[in-house]
Amino acid sequence: MSVSIRRFPFLTLFTILFLAACSPEPPESASNDTDPEQARLEARAANVEILRDDFGVPHVYGKTDADTVFGMLYAQAEDDFPRIERNYIWATGRLAEVEGEEAIYSDLRARLYMSVDDAKQAYADAPAWLQALCDAFADGLNYYLMTHPDVEPKLLTRFEPWMPMFFSEGSIGGDIEQIPLEGIKAFYGEGRALDSIEAARRAGLDTAEPAGSNGIAIAPKLTRNGNALLLINPHTSFYFRGEIHAVSEEGLNAYGAVTWGQFFIYQGFNEHTGWMHTSTNVDFMDEFVEDVRQINGKLVYRYGDEMRPVETSQVTLKYADGDAVGERTFTTYRTHHGPVTHKAGDRWVVTRINWDPVNALTQSYVRTKLKNYDEFREMMDIRTNSSNNTVFADSSGNIAYFHGNFIPQRDPAFDFSKPVDGSDPATDWQGLHTVDEIITVTNPENGWIQNANSTPFTAAAEFSPKREDYPVYMAPDPENFRGVHAQRVLAGVSDLTLDSLLDLAYDPHLPGFEKLIPGLIEAWDASEKSASDMAEAIAELRNWDMTVSADSVAMTLAHFYGMHYEEQGANPNKLQGMDRVNYFGEGSPPAERLHLFAETLANLEADFGSWKMPWGEVNRFQRLNGDIELPFDDSKPSLPVGMASSRWGALAAYGARRFAGTKRLYGYRGNSFVAVVEFGDKVKARTILAGGQSNDPSSEHFDDQVQRYIDRDFKEVAYYREDVEKRTKERYVPGARNN
Repeated sequence: MSVSIRRFPFLTLFTILFLAACSPEPPESASNDTDPEQARLEARAANVEILRDDFGVPHVYGKTDADTVFGMLYAQAEDDFPRIERNYIWATGRLAEVEGEEAIYSDLRARLYMSVDDAKQAYADAPAWLQALCDAFADGLNYYLMTHPDVEPKLLTRFEPWMPMFFSEGSIGGDIEQIPLEGIKAFYGEGRALDSIEAARRAGLDTAEPAGSNGIAIAPKLTRNGNALLLINPHTSFYFRGEIHAVSEEGLNAYGAVTWGQFFIYQGFNEHTGWMHTSTNVDFMDEFVEDVRQINGKLVYRYGDEMRPVETSQVTLKYADGDAVGERTFTTYRTHHGPVTHKAGDRWVVTRINWDPVNALTQSYVRTKLKNYDEFREMMDIRTNSSNNTVFADSSGNIAYFHGNFIPQRDPAFDFSKPVDGSDPATDWQGLHTVDEIITVTNPENGWIQNANSTPFTAAAEFSPKREDYPVYMAPDPENFRGVHAQRVLAGVSDLTLDSLLDLAYDPHLPGFEKLIPGLIEAWDASEKSASDMAEAIAELRNWDMTVSADSVAMTLAHFYGMHYEEQGANPNKLQGMDRVNYFGEGSPPAERLHLFAETLANLEADFGSWKMPWGEVNRFQRLNGDIELPFDDSKPSLPVGMASSRWGALAAYGARRFAGTKRLYGYRGNSFVAVVEFGDKVKARTILAGGQSNDPSSEHFDDQVQRYIDRDFKEVAYYREDVEKRTKERYVPGARNN
């Protein structure tokens, strides 16, 4: 796909004079003796204007796309520089320099896939327009540091234009974080048994809050105004993304959520198109077991009838050691499949993933400027959006769904859900599937599309794709309770508006309890009822409609019982997800159900003095400071939340858990940035953030959306310039904000 950037005329003289009159004076440092770098950045800042609205959302206006990127990164740094820095420390493989030697295998994993020299070369090979955006990224952050000498970075005192090559995919961690550090540590470090480490890791994931997102697209025939609607509902760790509006005179006008430190809006919309990404379970990365030998003192690996040399290189990584800095040097190994990441028995294993940063950045950025489905479909041909599905809607009334995007072609004779024999050329990837070959849905007759990190074969009711038409590796995704819930609330809908779409997105029913709780009641009814102290609690559950609310005692009982069962219940068939929870309700021994419920009541009594706790008393929202790793404290103020975990099928997910020293549950992931969008003659949208736009506790925008978040009181988006002007509370060029 060819990418061009259309040039628009610069601002008129009248507009320039108007902006100069309205903008604050430039910093005092702008003088004749200013160094050339500072002068250059100040001149660049003059091409940018930032308007902050009544919720602190930055609306960034620039002459060129690159000017706007400069302003975007500057504004992001104002809102949350620590998270920007942390993302690039992690992505570029320098985490141990901050967190100590225990983080060195995270750094090694990053460097297995890209060295700094590789990143510099990728930047050099990028088209000029993309280089310009990367330059603007670095300039915006460096200008922020230059104009904020009070900010003390943990490590990165200067940002470079090649750094985005390490962080080219907008998902949390991208693909690389799916590669277990335990295997890298066992192979390159301590050499511990991987099987036991993996078993422990997977056991720990059983009770973790499910990650993922919801996307829903509604066709015009089901809406009151005859316009397509889109729900953008990522479930991330709180405060992982900020809200921003980016506008240039070269056709950029995108609004949505941006991962801190990236120069493209990851989930959002422009006037004509909207895109929502949900995490996918498509099998898009593979493990190749290599036959490595040493011949004449050299490492080689067998590939068909050939013996090929194993590539080796040295990686030296630094780590913090108290006040000192230590170093460790690793010899790394690579075959044509990719880097060696671990062992299976005594065999070396390579993990192959999508690693194409220039095209990944291209796709992520180009996506934000498209005008219709045809352009969007063409953009998807770049095929580097590997870890996500995409739910789409546009102003022409189209809705669409793409299950994955980067999907390698493989020989179906092999089971790629398991490691394959790398010495057999038949196991090699055979290029990528075209978009026409992957699972897609376009304008289904039922008029809606949903995905909740669930199977695509229920994405559009009876008009969903058919499982038998696709290779197994394209859609191993199981159904989940959120997918079931979404299908139910969408069945038979009509006359939808932004308000009623929000009603669907926050429907309080929890299908995850539909077998678990009746199974407990059934066990009680069939028992001798010798544990008569349970009778009142069972009655509470018997009368419950399985909906979540802040005043529901039954919700408290159900959640703690369900979590206790997940942690302590026997699972002889090693079931996962929905199947496991349903087994606990209808297949497990009745005596076990009663025993675990009795323990649940005892635990609640011990922790709170009574099991009769309304859900909002134990399920709380608290943000005490702007730290990345937040503290939580039962003795300090918090607010009740009437939302629930996505593990029980809550579409509006609120992942909460206990932290060190707490009895109450505190939200930490789930609904973070949420938007509902209507496309018509003009785009309309409403959004909410968990907390607020700023990570600074002294800012009014640190927590000004918390109660709105709890009450589902979404704010109206100011998208068009005249609306932004009406809502503007601050207006400045970078470097000249009156704090």
